[in-house]
Amino acid sequence: MADDSETAMAASPAHPADLEPYRRRVADVMRTPPCDIEEDAPLTAVARRMAEEQRGALLVRNRFDQHAGILTERDLTRALGRHGEAALRMTAADIMTADIVAISESAFVFRAIGRMRRLNLRYLPVTDDAGRYTGMVSARALLQMRALEGQVIADELDVAQTAGQLAHARSALPHLAATLLEEGSSAVAIAAVISSIYADITARAAAIVEAQMSAAGEPAPAPWCMLILGSGGRGESLLSPDQDNAIIHAGSTEDDGWFARAGERIADLLNDAGIPYCKGGVMAKNTGWRGNQGQWRARVTDWIRRPAPEALLNVDIFYDLRPVHGALRLGENLRTEALAAARGAQLFLRLLAEQTAQIHPAIDFFGRLREKEGRVDLKLGGLLPLVSAARVMALKHGIAETGTGARLRAVCAGPHPPIGEDDLSRLVDAQELLLRLILRQQIADLAAGRAPGSRIDAEILSKRDRTQLKAALKHIELLPEMVQDVLTGGPA
Repeated sequence: MADDSETAMAASPAHPADLEPYRRRVADVMRTPPCDIEEDAPLTAVARRMAEEQRGALLVRNRFDQHAGILTERDLTRALGRHGEAALRMTAADIMTADIVAISESAFVFRAIGRMRRLNLRYLPVTDDAGRYTGMVSARALLQMRALEGQVIADELDVAQTAGQLAHARSALPHLAATLLEEGSSAVAIAAVISSIYADITARAAAIVEAQMSAAGEPAPAPWCMLILGSGGRGESLLSPDQDNAIIHAGSTEDDGWFARAGERIADLLNDAGIPYCKGGVMAKNTGWRGNQGQWRARVTDWIRRPAPEALLNVDIFYDLRPVHGALRLGENLRTEALAAARGAQLFLRLLAEQTAQIHPAIDFFGRLREKEGRVDLKLGGLLPLVSAARVMALKHGIAETGTGARLRAVCAGPHPPIGEDDLSRLVDAQELLLRLILRQQIADLAAGRAPGSRIDAEILSKRDRTQLKAALKHIELLPEMVQDVLTGGPA
């Protein structure tokens, strides 16, 4: 690589208070916009540009107006040291690093720290979801931020080659989640961190399989994109994951064989790494969850024009999709088209709403928690109706957000919000409470050697927890009426 890490990046080991890397996104710490320079610019112009803009790194733009490399102040001084006056006749292209290592602006800061430490970088370009460069993060900006287990997770995932290595990264999550919870982080924020790791594991699994197939003489026949759906796409996963994924590609129907094999190998790798197969079959290894743009367009059209109630549970989580590997623009375009198709589809939205209304919160007519064998299922009887209702309302308004809280806030952001501020606040608080109670139970179950799930032990609820939970579930009971108000309120 063209750069070395600052001594500061090798700071003393982190301690439990160093939690900022798990709370902040790269977009919060990057410098924007990124500065660039033409590839044929002489080093004198490079030095002048760096001085004028007070930047330690520049992206290099080629004659096609594309960013083709990166150079840093250290590259400049090295060139001068090695070549003397002759360096003044060199250009940006002569000293740049052609392979640009970047990170998404939506990534958590701990991922940037891990990548920069592993690759000995002082500067890391930042991209948006479409792959456009939007900023630059420096080691100096991260100087005061250290990380816990996620630092190791970040390093391991970037170079993992086996299911065992992916599983080792995943195994650090319970302790990390427990630490974040103890330090007062919100459950919604912790779920976002956990989801980001699962997304990175899925992306890495896809990259491993793609590289293995290419090395075996089976390169991908066309650009493609790995998608995660459901809670992973919403950024709301906890410690009991499963696979919800799909593939979109730019090839023809004749290319399906490659993507079928890739989908199956990715699913097997994830399962071996401790992320089990989806019981509902929502995986790219199955025909209905992969295809090119035309196939996906036809599939979405069929879902919307002839919605089958028995299939809607799988269909609606599709709208939580998030691209994680490959040609991300394919996934972004699919999401944009699918949102546009659903927005005006009244029958489709009505059936989704009816399905949501049939999911009853875990509280009975007399205000008692619905228990089974001493446990209350807060996913089926709490999160599911809340998440589903927020999704339907977001689809009605064409909202691209996937997070439940973000969807609810976006629905209420207009001049005539269909949900009052008090209702919005209670629903957002309800999600936080449900996630916190489930996460706390999952951590306890794992510590006791039990498989984590969404059913909490009612006996360990404090009086305050029980009171707040009942109030939250009672408010979730009102969601069908709110959804109907949104659906009948006309276009946003």
